[in-house]
Amino acid sequence: MKRTSLKKTLAAAAAGAVLALACAAPATADIVVRNVTVHTMTSAGKLEGVDILVSGDRITAIGKGVDAPANARSVDGKGRIVTPGLFGGLTLLGLTEIGMDPNSEDYALHLAQVRPEFDVSYAFNPDSTSIGVSRQAGVTFAAIVPMAEEGSSSQLSGTLIAGQGDAITLDGQLVPNARALYIEMGGDGNGLSGGSRAAQFMLLKQAILEARTPNALIAQDQRLLTPAGREALLRYLNPATKGSRRVIIDVDRASDILQVLAFAQQENLQIAISSGAEAWRVAKALAAAKVPVILDPLQNLPGSFDTVGSTLENAARLHTAGVSVAFSFAPEAHNVRKLRQAAGVAVAHGLPWEAGLAGLTRVPAEVLGIADRVGTLEAGRRADFVVWSGDPLDVTSTAEHVFINGVAQPLRSRQTELRDRYFERVKNGRAR
Repeated sequence: MKRTSLKKTLAAAAAGAVLALACAAPATADIVVRNVTVHTMTSAGKLEGVDILVSGDRITAIGKGVDAPANARSVDGKGRIVTPGLFGGLTLLGLTEIGMDPNSEDYALHLAQVRPEFDVSYAFNPDSTSIGVSRQAGVTFAAIVPMAEEGSSSQLSGTLIAGQGDAITLDGQLVPNARALYIEMGGDGNGLSGGSRAAQFMLLKQAILEARTPNALIAQDQRLLTPAGREALLRYLNPATKGSRRVIIDVDRASDILQVLAFAQQENLQIAISSGAEAWRVAKALAAAKVPVILDPLQNLPGSFDTVGSTLENAARLHTAGVSVAFSFAPEAHNVRKLRQAAGVAVAHGLPWEAGLAGLTRVPAEVLGIADRVGTLEAGRRADFVVWSGDPLDVTSTAEHVFINGVAQPLRSRQTELRDRYFERVKNGRAR
């Protein structure tokens, strides 16, 4: 990059930071963002040339010429696009720092036991450096998830029921009543269930039997669940349970997905499919069962026999069949900000643009049971939204303003601080 273009890039970044600081205010202050194009992700659709009034932590009005209090802080949106804050996917945000330090990895249970009571939210670190990096890129909510520790059939080190995870907002808060149970099935789960797909269903059926019938005649040394595990699992089996009771099952092969759908119907489970490399092949069955799919839009090449049918058109084909599609990479912490670029790839391969944005906003909020709080924009909702420099699904666009719960977030992270620190040294002739 030429030095002049680097200066322009840094100047633009500095200008964006100044604007963000200018509109930053306590959550009790009023803020009005003028002259923007709002993608509400509701039946209202796209609203052009409108204003957004934020009072406290809520959006109080969206419309043309909104009257704002005299002391409200005003931001000129310059016709920019505004969307709900983006979903970061099923992530390890706040559960890991760097892979080379196992002491910072809190997302997996290294026991060959079925322990659905394992809950990663207890380990969540809101000060993790990866959260600031993701938030700066327009990500305002995500799911933190456990991972089944993969092993082989001869060396087990985990369980197909990975445990429970929560939804988070990227101001470091756990979202109440947004817990989900995560299960690993298909080829990836073979080593966690004696080397057989059939054993996965056998073990799950026994675990469900123990949860629903604690006095079942099963020898103590043959039981899978602890008392706490029975209580945890029962919350996902009881239709009367308050809040989300979603069971998210990681599975790829088309035939496995059909077995999972039949099993979920038999056991009355409210499920979503994650990964779903071959989900497009059984799209009609997924649509009929009203089961959403959380997929990686970049999954294209087969890494195993489970993913032979991988295609960049997965999302488009599912959407055409009437399946709700959300986006996520395989759980990790450091590339969350790139998920919107991946959604753009899905759009480039046939998915309608609005559906691409929905896969990063409204749909994942619905899957997680928090659609009443995030994922859409309208009066009365939480003020979680992003002002973009351009098309949010275009890799060249940036987030100019990020609001979470009515508070303008600083567009800084550990990465920007290091950039500025070392650029200053280079500018002053000190390369080291």
